Amino acid sequence: MNHMYIKTSMFLVAFLFSACATTETPPPEAKPITVVDEAPKPKYIQVAMAEAKEIGHKIWMNEGSAKVEHLTAWNKGENFASLGIGHFIWYPAAQEGRFHETFPDLIAFLEQQGVATPTWLPEDAPWKSHEAFKRDQNSSRMNELRTLLENTIPQQVQFIIQRLEKALPIMLDSLTSERKRDHVREQFYQVANARPNGIYALIDYVNFKGEGTKPTERYNGQGWGLLQVLENMSNNADDVMTEFANSAEYVLKRRIQNSPAQRNESRWFAGWKIRTKTYMYK
Repeated sequence: MNHMYIKTSMFLVAFLFSACATTETPPPEAKPITVVDEAPKPKYIQVAMAEAKEIGHKIWMNEGSAKVEHLTAWNKGENFASLGIGHFIWYPAAQEGRFHETFPDLIAFLEQQGVATPTWLPEDAPWKSHEAFKRDQNSSRMNELRTLLENTIPQQVQFIIQRLEKALPIMLDSLTSERKRDHVREQFYQVANARPNGIYALIDYVNFKGEGTKPTERYNGQGWGLLQVLENMSNNADDVMTEFANSAEYVLKRRIQNSPAQRNESRWFAGWKIRTKTYMYK
């Protein structure tokens, strides 16, 4: 344990005991002691239930217009289902893709939290195609899945927060210099401490476009994840949330410019831009 942390703890204990002893002379005024990043941090970023619900509703609005039927989706042209408020990816058996699969991890997290999940849920999506998924829209298992996802919005937010907490060291490890690591770490905590939208912006974007560390999530060697947004931010911005939103818009526009023409990714940009603007709203 850091010696400075020990000294600080001893000072606090001494102060409390002296405050309780009314017959003793108060101790002389001590010089202030500053401890930076020495106290143990919580395992995950902590948010109150009310704040988790509010954040969850914003993410649900971004991903599915806050409609229950949009909690289970399979976008045309994609080879996976997109489920929950964060459109967590779920691949069918024997399918692999460019993007990180997150829905099985969400189910494991919910079960760890004591949430009962449908017994039919396998490790792989039971639908082989977009067409099969659409045919199953009104089935009992699809309704059961939507009910689960509608009733666990705060837990889904906590799952995304867990992913965010794990993302920072992964992002830092991927960088090649201490200067770059310091810059990304500084921007991360500036955004995290910005109220009221900092935490929402970080967890929404990491869920929306990932950490930005996977080699497969690149076009022409350039990524579009949270790492790239933080890297692109200025150190001297007057408004950190406006800077974050503008940086997100920049890396998304760059993704479109680098993307294969046949994907026609420009059709998504208007919606992406609306989403990034929510990061700076009061």
